Amino acid sequence: MSKTNLVIIGNGMVGHRFVEELIDKMQPNQFNITIFCEETRLAYDRVHLSSYFSGHTAEALSLVREGLYEENHIKVLLNERAILINRQRKEVHSQQGRIVAYDKLIIATGSYPWVPPIKGAEGSDCFVYRTIEDLDAIRQCAKRCKKGAVVGGGLLGLEAAGALKNLGMETHVVEFAPVLMAEQLDVQGGEQLRRKIEEMGVGVHTSKNTQEIIHTPEGKIMQFADGSSLEIDFIVFSTGIRANDKLAQECELEIGPRGGIVINDYCQTSDSDIYAIGECACWQSKVFGLVAPGYKMAQIALAHLMGQADKFEGADMSAKLKLMGVDVGSIGDAKAKTVGSRSYVYLDETTPVYKKLIVSGDNKKLLGAVLVGDTSDYSNLLQLMLNNIDLPEHPDTLILPAHAGAKPTMGVDALPDSAQICSCFDVTKEKIIHAINAGCHTVAAIKAETKAGTGCGGCIPLVTQILNLELAKQGIEVSDALCEHFKYSRQELYHLIRVEGLKSFDQVIKKHGNGYGCEVCKPTVGSLLASCWNDYILKDNLIPLQDSNDIFLGNIQKNGTYSVIPRSAGGEITPEGLIAIGQIAKKYQLYSKITGSQRIGLFGAQKDDLPVIWKDLIAAGFESGYAYAKALRMAKTCVGSTWCRFGVGDSVGLGVELENRYKGIRAPHKFKLGVSGCTRECAEAQGKDIGVIATEKGWNLYVCGNGGMKPRHADLLAADLDKNTLIQFIDRFLMFYIRTADKLQRTSVWLENLEGGIDYLRSVIIDDKLGVNAELESEMARLRKLMVCEWKETVENNANQIRFAHFINSSKRDENVQIVSERDQHRPATAEERKVMIGE
Repeated sequence: MSKTNLVIIGNGMVGHRFVEELIDKMQPNQFNITIFCEETRLAYDRVHLSSYFSGHTAEALSLVREGLYEENHIKVLLNERAILINRQRKEVHSQQGRIVAYDKLIIATGSYPWVPPIKGAEGSDCFVYRTIEDLDAIRQCAKRCKKGAVVGGGLLGLEAAGALKNLGMETHVVEFAPVLMAEQLDVQGGEQLRRKIEEMGVGVHTSKNTQEIIHTPEGKIMQFADGSSLEIDFIVFSTGIRANDKLAQECELEIGPRGGIVINDYCQTSDSDIYAIGECACWQSKVFGLVAPGYKMAQIALAHLMGQADKFEGADMSAKLKLMGVDVGSIGDAKAKTVGSRSYVYLDETTPVYKKLIVSGDNKKLLGAVLVGDTSDYSNLLQLMLNNIDLPEHPDTLILPAHAGAKPTMGVDALPDSAQICSCFDVTKEKIIHAINAGCHTVAAIKAETKAGTGCGGCIPLVTQILNLELAKQGIEVSDALCEHFKYSRQELYHLIRVEGLKSFDQVIKKHGNGYGCEVCKPTVGSLLASCWNDYILKDNLIPLQDSNDIFLGNIQKNGTYSVIPRSAGGEITPEGLIAIGQIAKKYQLYSKITGSQRIGLFGAQKDDLPVIWKDLIAAGFESGYAYAKALRMAKTCVGSTWCRFGVGDSVGLGVELENRYKGIRAPHKFKLGVSGCTRECAEAQGKDIGVIATEKGWNLYVCGNGGMKPRHADLLAADLDKNTLIQFIDRFLMFYIRTADKLQRTSVWLENLEGGIDYLRSVIIDDKLGVNAELESEMARLRKLMVCEWKETVENNANQIRFAHFINSSKRDENVQIVSERDQHRPATAEERKVMIGE
């Protein structure tokens, strides 16, 4: 059977989503796939485009895993625009003159930004807000300007205004309608949003019809129809989008009355071999400007291509956003257009918080809602509307705060199995329950299995509620108790140890546990004691709590020898230090290697040699690198502004300072730091537990990244920080992680299971939501004060060195350790080589 020639025009978010679905479902050798991508880069996340201004790189925004298309034999024509569709010959022609034949064609050309026909709008320093290249141009302009205006007060316009504000601009929003977000909010909701935005120092100008933009040597003058004007330096237009349907028009496909390629319920156009998906498509005279409906179209089009009969049935256009730090939610008929509808309004002008419910005339069904300032009720209200669930007798209790008489909202148990929980990936309640029944008993596991919560993240509260409910139904008690000897979680034990001043395992188990302990609770309590008091771990009462690596202050290797890794803070080392390490490696016949953490690792040390090796290293000015501990491993740095012509910050200096600040502090798991001197990111800071990247205004702080088996891109916690604030935030972050994480939990997994995710973490670390930041800073200061080098303490006390003897009653070496020479270094002998060497 011959392959089907499948051509996809467009590689935006929806086009790429179609490809992902295709890769997941297609059979080997089923398709020859060609993608036309008119941009210079593959698909990236336009939903979070504004994060590009707050430190995220183009690579971080990319949606395409490296090698994905190549592995699946997909041909991508990058920076090549399709300019003609020949339906008779079933060909697509490109601007380079290339002709590609198709059997089936997917049009995913998206939309283009519409700029109103204003005189002067095409002059210099007038931008749209659509692509990474647009944002690059805006950023360059902002470097020489002070005042910027955004024309358009809708979703994207307010995002653009927030971006200009973050760039340090005096920012103005100019809106034709009388209120902001006129499509989603009622008048009162729009006014509350305006109030909050103006409090941030952004000028808001509503009911302004821009007639002309006058360009002067000093800047620009926006002339309005009411006779007023606004002087600014540059303008960003965000006045809506239009379906990018030009190709379809030219090949005479049917076009909707207001634009868009007309599609049926299977996403087929008027030509049955051509499909249209996303913002370029028009279904029942509607063009959908959100990404979730486009994702659904991608699924439907692929299903039909595969011979299935799934139908596109429209999409809910409700939205929950954070615009310039303000929580905004719009559900269903937010403007109460339904005949006979009624409204319930809650307004707190001191906060301010505005909530409005629109219900049916009989008070039984929710038709819509507006939420400004507090969107905590959004998920539950959305499900009530989508699933047509009867409302309680007094619907107003759904939006009242607890002190005003609110009752618990209707739980997820009332939702049908068909309820869509995650609109980004079309995950239903039934799919989540199936994942739970298959053994996914954490939010992180459900995310990995179903993708729910991995898009915008708005559904995570509902996912958590479903998880807890289903486990309770199954009688599965998800105990967070440490083990059978302690009924407390790691977090609870941490607080008990710290508050009660407990200093030993015996004290802890006597007061809060039972029995004698086990291989789970002993090392965990040992770690907790270290995190609370930072005592020398080889004290007699603490040694039994340590694992084999900590007991001998080194990582045991496959042949029974140990690694020796001295600290090289920030990857910096002097010539004298290099010489000393080389001499010590030669003296003790150690294998030497530069590790991935920018340190020199020495391997092959016998246990009884460890104290003398470290004695020599300490005499040469080194200290323990704690490579064996659940503690800071390193601060990886690039050379930064000291040497690099692209550097904008002293990454080495900051990296050295941070590594020396946090060295030796034990945590639930190891953690790593990275500091890059510019957005080129040579230190890979966004793959570290704590990542810092220099900007022209300070430092961006990223958290909870991870490399290794399950890589995770770090999240931006805060942008453009001065050094003192940066260090303050890292202090708080680390101590909050140490306090609240589970045993052996990396920061990446901790964040995945933290309800509220990065937004909640910001509220704790930056806004002091829990009122604990002073405590966190004090605890960090105390730990730093108590820090001593464990190997220095060991070599200065002869009694501590006795335990490193290989045999208790003999000075003989371990004869099982055999080494051979390779590439002028020593390595462990293989099993066959050992047999020959020891005469087995």
